[in-house]
Amino acid sequence: MLDLLEEVEGKVIIWAHYQHDVKNIKKHLEKEYGPGSVVDYYGLTPQDQRQKNIKRFQANNGVRFLIGTPQTGGYCITLTEANTVVYYSNGYDLEKRMQSEDRAHRIGQKKTVTYVDIIAQDTVDEKIVKSLRKKINIASEVMGEELKDWI
Repeated sequence: MLDLLEEVEGKVIIWAHYQHDVKNIKKHLEKEYGPGSVVDYYGLTPQDQRQKNIKRFQANNGVRFLIGTPQTGGYCITLTEANTVVYYSNGYDLEKRMQSEDRAHRIGQKKTVTYVDIIAQDTVDEKIVKSLRKKINIASEVMGEELKDWI
């Protein structure tokens, strides 16, 4: 992931399915880019700090990364400063995935947003993404919509 982030310009949202991944990613990014470059938004982020972290990510040019879990940060927040969204890991819940994608696509977004899934070959990552793809295909067919070009 660090190699990927070296190639990316601008602000980045990183979604991880597990809290221990959020902690580890934050630790490595702080080491690489400095402690002020990262904010978090997940279950262990204190309630009174969550909105402050969003404001810092949106308004402070020194804060380049927001790391969170889709379960906590994937709903009702606006992160339009990001132009890249990285999925370090996924869960099987399609709704959480789609909601977390929408955090960067809110009123005020003026940039193209790039989505990147990190998928380790021959692991459960492949099965999860395949399952999400099947769910989006079924939902598109049921709703009579064109298949979404996704994952």
